[in-house]
Amino acid sequence: MFSGFESQRIQTSGSEIFLRKGGSGPPLLLLHGYPQTHVIWHKIASRLAEHFTVIAPDLRGYGDSAKPESDAEHSPYSKRAMALDMIEVMAALGFERFKLVGHDRGGRVAHRLARDYGAAVERLALLDIAPTLAMYDATDMAFARAYYHWFFLIQPEGFPERMIGADPAYYLETKLGAWGRTGGAITPEAHGEYLRCFTPDTIHASCEDYRASAGIDLTHDRADTEKLKMPLLALWGEAGFVGAAYDVLATWRAVAEDVHGQAVPGGHFLPEEAPEEVLSALLEFMK
Repeated sequence: MFSGFESQRIQTSGSEIFLRKGGSGPPLLLLHGYPQTHVIWHKIASRLAEHFTVIAPDLRGYGDSAKPESDAEHSPYSKRAMALDMIEVMAALGFERFKLVGHDRGGRVAHRLARDYGAAVERLALLDIAPTLAMYDATDMAFARAYYHWFFLIQPEGFPERMIGADPAYYLETKLGAWGRTGGAITPEAHGEYLRCFTPDTIHASCEDYRASAGIDLTHDRADTEKLKMPLLALWGEAGFVGAAYDVLATWRAVAEDVHGQAVPGGHFLPEEAPEEVLSALLEFMK
């Protein structure tokens, strides 16, 4: 799926990150979401690598990256900690400044990275999300129905882990099926990788990711007082929940100065459901 890419493991101050790297040119960092891995980029990574040095890691807690122990505040899975991983990964690869794309949870890590390390981010693209704080503050019945997992996964340790762990394949297939709108978009090979990596350790770590988002991440978000300065591209699925529930561009313009974007076909899994449209939008914006 990543022909021409090399695999690496990089030790950061808080984790060990697995990644794939390919291509040449300006650096472009791609961050995946839940419940997936870097494999979500497999349909567009090689074509992006014709223009950029593409780095596609697994976030801490996901895929083949390490799953650090957590704490009572879930701080090892804060978006601040996860963003620091990425800053250290890029520095280890020799990149102090780069272009950044994040989907789903990776978009929330990318948002925090742009907040904490704005000088490192040349351009920022966020796929199928609105800001975390805005989504929690606007919670209503429609949001709770569509994003029930936000409230399920943050329950005390052991409860969601045990329930998901009773049949992880069913849970994974249900989530992928419910959020996508394009039959066959997730290939059997990609699905096999997602399932391989959906281990008990990953299930727990991903719960910690969501627990952090409902606690320490909101504290960090509420402390932000200035708008992001770098150009920001927002993409969302025209048949998905985010575009139906929010004025996506308006939510990002509330926290960033220079916002562009549009809907693309399909549901939540943009790089797999609408690879041509996502590739075109990213190339136009990033180049």
